[in-house]
Amino acid sequence: MAGFTMVEIAICLAIIGLALVAIIGVLPIGMNVQRDNREETVINQDATILLESIRSGERGGTDLTNYVYAITNYATTYNGAGLQTGFHVYGYTYQGSAVDSTPIPFALTNNARIIGLLSTPEYLNGNTPLASLLGGGTSNHVFAYVHSMSGPAVEKPPQDNAILVGDSFTYRVLAVNAPLATDTNLVSLTPAQQAYSRQLAANLHELSLTFRWPVRPNGNIGSDGPRPQTQRTLIAGNIAAADDDGQNLFYYQSQTFTNLP
Repeated sequence: MAGFTMVEIAICLAIIGLALVAIIGVLPIGMNVQRDNREETVINQDATILLESIRSGERGGTDLTNYVYAITNYATTYNGAGLQTGFHVYGYTYQGSAVDSTPIPFALTNNARIIGLLSTPEYLNGNTPLASLLGGGTSNHVFAYVHSMSGPAVEKPPQDNAILVGDSFTYRVLAVNAPLATDTNLVSLTPAQQAYSRQLAANLHELSLTFRWPVRPNGNIGSDGPRPQTQRTLIAGNIAAADDDGQNLFYYQSQTFTNLP
């Protein structure tokens, strides 16, 4: 009975080798797609939690302190002429906080403080960018750094392994609390329309959360991450300010509407 020649065996090995190279080349792509899908699922689930917590003005509990480990507000101030007069960096963590690198007696020790900072209006001292700048005010850019709330169980608190916590899936979210866009050319409107536009801007807001990931240990966003993902919702109600240890916190106040006869 005749067997295979060395040439035939070499040809077979060459074919198998080419197939293995193709499989090995596709395998990382499949793993990256699986990772991206898993991370996007986590982001969607966490976005629902954060949106509802901010919408309801949640103040009780300390659960968010297990995940939101830092909040930074880049605040730019303007005078009545619309010119920039200052720029300040407010940094908040569970261990302590600082304003322009100067320590302050404030820390992220409960849900109320975290939600109060994430609900900071995009523009203060004015309901629109134009009104804020012309009347003087502050433009806020609030970023939160969060360990995934819907991630693997091994990453859940009370996990005290610094290496495991540092390697857990972490993202950065930009929280924008902006008034609903209305006609800014109030001069051309009737008095009733002007009053309606002001009322609408004061009592209807768009909450936008923009997620970027992954966050590296140095705080930078990885260049291999996907495009930013944004979640939006409309919130009926005004934003009330509160003082907590010298810090201005803000909370959405829901309203009840009735039909007049």
